[in-house]
Order: sequence, then structure tokens, then C-alpha cells
Amino acid sequence: LNLFYARFDRENKDPIFPSLHSTDTPPVLSTHVVRCVLKNINTRKAAGPDGVLGRVLKDCAAELTDIFTTIFNLSLSTAWVPTSFKSATITPIPKQSKVTCLNDYRPVALTSIPAKCLEKLVIKHIKATIPPSLDTYQFAYKKNRSTEDAIAIVLHRLLEHLEHKNTYARLLFVDYSSAFNLIRPFKLRAKLHHLGLNTALCNWTTDFLTNRKQSVRVGKYTSSTVLINTGAPQGCVLSPLLYSLFTHDCCSSSSSNLIVKFADDTTVLGLINDNNETDYRKEVQHLVSWCNNNDLILNITKTKEIIVDFRRRSKNHQSLSIGTEMVERVTSFKFLGVTMTEDLSWGPHTASVVGKAQQRLYYLRKLKVAKISRQLMVNFYNCAISSVLTFDFLVWFHSCTKADQQRLQRVVKTAGKIIGTILPEMGSLYTTRCLKRVQNILHDQHHPAHHLFHLLPSGRRYRSIKAKTTRLSNSLYPQAVRLLNSPS
Repeated sequence: LNLFYARFDRENKDPIFPSLHSTDTPPVLSTHVVRCVLKNINTRKAAGPDGVLGRVLKDCAAELTDIFTTIFNLSLSTAWVPTSFKSATITPIPKQSKVTCLNDYRPVALTSIPAKCLEKLVIKHIKATIPPSLDTYQFAYKKNRSTEDAIAIVLHRLLEHLEHKNTYARLLFVDYSSAFNLIRPFKLRAKLHHLGLNTALCNWTTDFLTNRKQSVRVGKYTSSTVLINTGAPQGCVLSPLLYSLFTHDCCSSSSSNLIVKFADDTTVLGLINDNNETDYRKEVQHLVSWCNNNDLILNITKTKEIIVDFRRRSKNHQSLSIGTEMVERVTSFKFLGVTMTEDLSWGPHTASVVGKAQQRLYYLRKLKVAKISRQLMVNFYNCAISSVLTFDFLVWFHSCTKADQQRLQRVVKTAGKIIGTILPEMGSLYTTRCLKRVQNILHDQHHPAHHLFHLLPSGRRYRSIKAKTTRLSNSLYPQAVRLLNSPS
């Protein structure tokens, strides 16, 4: 480490971007925060190209705190990131079981663990500067946000709109081509500066993303090293936050549209009245222009559209085109892990969930044959089976049919018989989690659903959400209001 520190000091005499240095006071890290981040290292994470193991850093946190505090503060004060902190080994991981082309692989970057520690500390400084009200419809990388919230907001706006006459909705599920890898550091720097981020930290971020050394490793073979000056590696702790800040200005331009984002998963909801799709089509063109201005590439082949229309009239909807390519209209789409259909029925999703959970009951039976303790079997059930049954189930469980609810409950009962215990029912889990979720929303005034919960003048009950159809009445937020108003 002393040799590393000497090399850092020697290389910094000739910085890569001397013009980026600023007189702004950079953030200063204390030994306490550095010691805490070293002690909290996940030792199961693989080491980066530098070979520094997380277990060594964690076990020797007390001895290494001072030197790493000096290295981190020197890096931030000079807006220069050591070369070893910017080196990465790319390992391709298949996205699906059957791989047919290179696009079916996800590139995962193995980076330096000391670099990840510094990134975590930088994230805290950035989040302390950025207002929580920024980009409220970006549901990733934020406290008290999840895919469940993103789906619930889209469904509520959609169902609320369909309560009116002569209305329908179009849902565009946008797919980008390697979105993280196309971030331009200097464009990101301009956006961070506009958001009020410290100039020194903006310069450090720019240096962090430029002249990165990368190589690809497949099995025992490793490619030659190349320099990368574009993109934020997916293996870096800081990359998700930088991407969300880079895309914060991608928002709807009309009140009749909604753009919801979860990381790079973007959904455009167009609320159509009287067959007038002008605003929706302008919104799509606005999104295309935004992508062109920010050097992001739309993957039209994987971009899909669903039209939700319950009217009895003729439904000759005109196809949507982006450039010269037509967007494929589908009857169902897996939206953030939940299968959504054009008739908003949850049968296909519950069938998929039940099938996956029943497959895992096989392993639960094997554990019983092996005479594993009951507590370990319960832990396996919670991790492998219950997690599947209850994934985002607040947005679909109460809206699915009674028959589907009974199918889900039968899986729970079967698992309970195998283990030899009584497991919580799906209905009680729904009530408990729904109340917990809505309490978190009530305490978060920046949550997009916060405005849906209004106390009556008495201060004891919440105003009910008006619903003409059972589709809206059975959805998450009206149900949450009823549960809040019900006696304990």
C-alpha cells in the first residue's frame, strides 16, 4: 500500500485533465466514515484486477483506515482517480438459459474493491446534494422505491383514466441498446453541474469515467486491454446513480402522458381521449429526440406496445412507428417482472408464478427426505418459494380471480404440509404488506402516490378513492385506503 501511495503521488504530477481542476472545496472524508465502509465490505464479492481481497480489507480495517483516508481524499482533492481504480475485467453472463447471439450476454465488470469503497462514499455526497424531489418517476436507486411502486403508479393512472367515457391507453415499453455503456462523461458532467453538484466532484466523476482500462475474461482466456472513454460499467457501485442523474431530464411533456423509469427500463403511458393520439405520438417523438441528443440508442426490435381498450366500438388502432421501423403490438408483456396483458387480467401471471413455485416444491421435499431441520426448511421456503409467490403481489393479488388466489394458496398449504407447520396465508400477507407499504408512502411526501391519501376533516379516516369499476376498486391504492380506514 505504501508503494501504491507513492505511485499515486508520482502519477498525479501529470493529471489527465489539468483543465478540470477547480477551486471549489472538494468533499473531505473522515477516518470514521472510511473505517465504517471498510468494515462493511461484502467478503463474498470477487476481487478486481488488482487482486485485493475484500476479506483482507475488512479484517485489517483498523490498520488500513488512515492510509485509505489519505488516498481517497487526495483523489477527491485533485479530481484524479488512480489507474488501478479504473481498471475492470469484463465477464459475460448469459441473460437467459438459451444463448443465440452476443446480445444475449450481460457484461459484468469486476472492479477494484477499494474503488467500490470510495464510490460508496462519493454516492453519499451526491445524494446529500441532489434534492429528493428530482425525477420522482425514476423508481430505481432510491429509498422507499421499488418495481412495485412503478407498476402501481402506471396501473392507477391507467385505470383512473379508463373510468371516463370514450377513452383508452397505449403503453410503450422502451428498450435501449446498452444504455449504461453509452453515457458521455462530459455531457454527464454538464448535467451534474446544472443540478448544483460541487465542481470538484463533477470533475472527479468525469475522470472516473474516462480512460478506463478493460479486458474481457472467458474461462481461462483473457483479452488484451483497451481504453474506454464512454459509459458507466455495470460492475461499478456509482454507475446506477450516475445513469439515473444522466436521464433525469427525460420526462413527459404533456399531462396526458406519463414516463415511468426503473433504471434503463422506460415505459411511456399515453392516456387517449376521443381517439386523439396527437399528444402520445408527440411524446414518443420527443423521447426519440431526447435519445438522439444524449447519444442513447433505441432498440426498436425489443420495444413493444400494448393497447388497453375496453370500448365496444371498433378498435382499428393505427400502428406506431419510430423512424422507419414499426413498433410491434403485443397482447402481453413482462413489465418489471410482472406479466401485463391488454385486458389487464392476471391469469397468465399467476399461472407463471404458480408453475415456478411448484417446481421449487421439489427441492423442499428433497430437504425433508434429507431430514433437514424445520427452521432451515422454513428459511428455504421464504427465500425460494414465498419470494416468488409474493413478488410485487400488492399490484395484482387482489385484482386476480378467486380461482387464481386459491391456486396460490394451495401452493402455500402444500409447502406447509411438507415442512410440518402452518405458513402465513396469502391474504394475511397482502394485508400486512399493504399497510406497511402505505405507511412508508405516507411518511414520504415526495412519493408519486403520496397525494392519493388525504385525511378527512375529522383527522381519523382517509378520503376514499372514487371508483366506478371493480378494476380500479380492487387495485392497490383504493384497497390501501380501505385498509387504513378499517378498524384494527
